[in-house]
Amino acid sequence: MQAALQKYLRAFSRLKRGNTPYGIAPHKPVLVLSLMEMVEKGIVHSNRFYVDAELVGIFQENWRLLVSTLHHADFTQPFYYLQSDKAEGKPFWFLQPRLGCQITAHIKSFGKLREVVEYGYLADDLYQLLTDAGSREMLRQALLDLYFRGTKQQFNEAKTVGEGFVRELGEYILNEPGARYRHIQIETEEEVFVRSGLFKKLVPKIYDSTCSFTGMRLKSSYAHSFIDACHIVPFSVSHDDKVNNGIALCPNLH
Repeated sequence: MQAALQKYLRAFSRLKRGNTPYGIAPHKPVLVLSLMEMVEKGIVHSNRFYVDAELVGIFQENWRLLVSTLHHADFTQPFYYLQSDKAEGKPFWFLQPRLGCQITAHIKSFGKLREVVEYGYLADDLYQLLTDAGSREMLRQALLDLYFRGTKQQFNEAKTVGEGFVRELGEYILNEPGARYRHIQIETEEEVFVRSGLFKKLVPKIYDSTCSFTGMRLKSSYAHSFIDACHIVPFSVSHDDKVNNGIALCPNLH
């Protein structure tokens, strides 16, 4: 394990990052840190990283905590281009296409990425390192020291107390009276995707996975809810993803 750790410490210190008018792009180290966090929090249980609200939300949160330049927080860029980075001459990030799709060129939109990519996955030895708390922490601190020395402290402090974009967005959706994110602005396709994902997750939780019409509770042993989170006033009309515009229904009533 020690040899693999040293291999990836070297690889992470040489991530290929493009030159832009705002400086060298920070996207790849933010993505790698986000993948680590997904493993640490137990959100992923196998070496498959789906383009879902959890991963995109963590990426957006880490971006806000770490990046102080004017770069655009484009999730598609590192998710695709990390394939070009190597450790001892071998790639360590791969994309699995959906059935019938091919990944042959840079995917320039978030919608296209979700359309053609089933999931991303890491080299087996790297994934094993990330499942080990000590190795994962060494890799994380190396990335923070190298690429985000100026914002590392605020990042660590925010993570310690659980503050950040995902929590604030959740408070906004739940319409918490003390939420700091009272006037949240959702501007990008990725941010809309995260907000929608949290709405779908939080509304059934509030209703205890119970249909508000039939009283039927539907929940799997894998913590997956079979109850739909529905907008009372359609989102296309209201653009309102707060919980007071949500109701839990069985799929057939939805």
